[in-house]
Amino acid sequence: MFDEFTKIIFRSIKLDKSLYKDPNTFGEFSLYYAGIIMVLDGLASATALSNIYKTNIILSGATSLINWLVWALLIYVIGIKLFPDQNTKSNFKITLITVGIAHAPGLFRFFALVPEFVVPIIFLTQFWIFASLLVGIREILNYKSNLKSAGVIIIAFLVIAIVSLSFVMEKINSLPVN
Repeated sequence: MFDEFTKIIFRSIKLDKSLYKDPNTFGEFSLYYAGIIMVLDGLASATALSNIYKTNIILSGATSLINWLVWALLIYVIGIKLFPDQNTKSNFKITLITVGIAHAPGLFRFFALVPEFVVPIIFLTQFWIFASLLVGIREILNYKSNLKSAGVIIIAFLVIAIVSLSFVMEKINSLPVN
């Protein structure tokens, strides 16, 4: 079981497109594997960011699960409902698993121990996650082009960014001004 889990992580990190065509990837424990990867990604991010400013590690793990659901839901709606290809046949569970597994490169954030390297490592791993998502989404949605897969991911990212930014701005505007 642990062997299968580590193989999935390494194949995701290597951007192995055959990972998403392998029926074992979406087997009995795959949802748990994806969830564990997401929680570990959240903990790795919190650990890395704690070198710059104080973060709540437990809250980061829980937030990563919510982030996982939002990413998967947006990609599902945008990629399968709004912009499907002729051969697009997937379901939400497969999308959820794919998004979770694609976050495996985020585990490298545990290595961001030096404050000067935190931001570059976070940016590098985020682009790596995007690349892994690109490969995974293209494969599960049977898209013919990387451009369409990238479009789905970018639209989902922009929705998340806009909502997050508006939430942050609302919190900033509610602060008392001295």
